[in-house]
Amino acid sequence: QVQLVESGGGLVQAGGSLRLSCAASGQTLSSYVIYWFRQAPGKEREFVSRIKWTGSITYSADSVKGRFTISRDNAKSTVYLQMNSLKPEDTAVYYCAGSRYVSTESLNMDYWGKGTLVTVSS
Repeated sequence: QVQLVESGGGLVQAGGSLRLSCAASGQTLSSYVIYWFRQAPGKEREFVSRIKWTGSITYSADSVKGRFTISRDNAKSTVYLQMNSLKPEDTAVYYCAGSRYVSTESLNMDYWGKGTLVTVSS
């Protein structure tokens, strides 16, 4: 089992920044890929970014490239999502997820956090 707990959401003005955290615990994480997804009201959950627990390979959706950066701190078992130049369309519940597979599909995730709300005002 892997437990994931998100934090760091809140209300921010357009153009501002937030950093989300995903604290991971449970079984050995070295074989996992950690993801960020988001779900806006009335929309499907969509892939945002991912990072392998080992190595430095990351991948992000085109909609956030150049604005969002995913990183991890293995000592703290925490994955971060630094979000800069936020836009109103970034408003969503952001979820941390874990999977043994490299994917962009929410159906392939093994574990989910409960989410943290990000609201970007115009």
